[in-house]
Amino acid sequence: MDSYTFLWIVLVAYGALMWLLAPRSNRFDQFFVGRARDGREVGMGLLVASIAISWLFAKSITNAANLGQEFGLVGAVAYAGWYLSIPVAGIVIYYLRTRHGAPSIPEWITRKYGSAATLAFVLVILVRLMNEVWSNTAVVGAYFGASGSTSYFGAAMVFAVLTLFYSLRGGLRSSILTDAIQFALGVFLLVFVIGLIVPQAGIAPLVSAGEWTLVGGVDLLLVGLLQSFSYPFHDPVLTDRGFLTRPKIMLRAYVIAGFIAAAFIVLFGLTGVYGSLLGSGGGGDAAGQDAPLRVAQSFGVAVLAGMTVLMMVSAGSTLDSTLSSCAKAFVIDLGVARASDPLSRDPESRPLVAPLHRLFQRLDPVAAGRGVMVLAVLIGSLPLFAGTAILKATTVSGTMVLGLAPIFLFAGWSRAGRLAFHFAFWPGAVLGVLHAMNRLPEAWSIGAGKYGALLGANVYGTVLVFAGFVVGAVLGRSSIRATATAGATALVVLFISNQIEFITHV
Repeated sequence: MDSYTFLWIVLVAYGALMWLLAPRSNRFDQFFVGRARDGREVGMGLLVASIAISWLFAKSITNAANLGQEFGLVGAVAYAGWYLSIPVAGIVIYYLRTRHGAPSIPEWITRKYGSAATLAFVLVILVRLMNEVWSNTAVVGAYFGASGSTSYFGAAMVFAVLTLFYSLRGGLRSSILTDAIQFALGVFLLVFVIGLIVPQAGIAPLVSAGEWTLVGGVDLLLVGLLQSFSYPFHDPVLTDRGFLTRPKIMLRAYVIAGFIAAAFIVLFGLTGVYGSLLGSGGGGDAAGQDAPLRVAQSFGVAVLAGMTVLMMVSAGSTLDSTLSSCAKAFVIDLGVARASDPLSRDPESRPLVAPLHRLFQRLDPVAAGRGVMVLAVLIGSLPLFAGTAILKATTVSGTMVLGLAPIFLFAGWSRAGRLAFHFAFWPGAVLGVLHAMNRLPEAWSIGAGKYGALLGANVYGTVLVFAGFVVGAVLGRSSIRATATAGATALVVLFISNQIEFITHV
């Protein structure tokens, strides 16, 4: 049997196994809140496994390996910098729940910053969720053929459909239970891979590879650490799990999961370091093939199959969580079926998007959620055919949401209101778009490293959004009305855009 046929058998078998293990849930509290049939909340062990494996995206472990290959151990540690996001999210959510009684992130934003802020926030997280669909299926597709080939697209879409099928069965409850199984498989396969490369290369060459300088990849590490104070809040896959159990249990789970996930990323990054020691060349994008795939191929078909399963496990755990978060974002956060929500803690809450509410108000919330999952796979798969680089799914979106840092870190500042939100959120979004378009001035770069421009955008952007938040909080105490608030926000965004445009052309 050739390796290509064997990989397809592995893919189908993986999908069938997840289908058999995923429970069918038709109750609201199971599908959207992840509770057991008897109404029990998610336990800490399940929560730790779910948080950790849901954030060990296929694209993330691939990025860690590619960076390990390019920068040595520094590259793997640099990508692990983003995993500070997990305990940061846990601490902030604990504060919001215990001090402000927040039932969810969007409802807290509505109470403090208004419905317009919530709508902007939900739209941003929907973009984030769409990124997760294509970027994770792309990693799986790469094990079946070269990027852009028929087998590449075919495997990616079959994997997406298989994940959709078992996700439709139970929503969040299905996701959490399969996460536990995927976490166990992921740890086993990681130990298997590390057990192969360490005897071959030795520990010393693996951990000494790379230079701890800005040129050597430290610039990306600093970006990851900076973004970890804003990045987690635009990922509902992470934040939704902060409301599934009691606050103290949740906080402990987030801290433990953060440590486990970061360690997993660093260890898997060693596969890329091993690839560089073999002399396999530059990063995944440059070579047209990712580091884990090249390393697996060097060991033969059995290891290639094991690596493929690892990618399926990590991609599947993220994709099923993404689909359940998409369902919640539309049905609950945008208010499509809020009137049917038996767990709503705010009787005065209203749907944010009235036309959507009117369209779906006669549907059962679970049925509506399943329909959203199908649409998410269809829409989220479109960028796959554009050949987008998977690292950009992290770095670009992270820069665009820098404004979320002061919004959440200063949650207890009573003076900060709607204007503070918009003066922090929109300038950060504009800055992220300009950086993605390469329209920021070269003078903003920090250091001569590959990610110097990205580091500069994040350092200056962080200063900008915190300053905007403070200015908005001060102005918000005056008699500014809603229309003036919107106008002032638009002027600030326009001013920043014009200034950057002017500097760019000087």
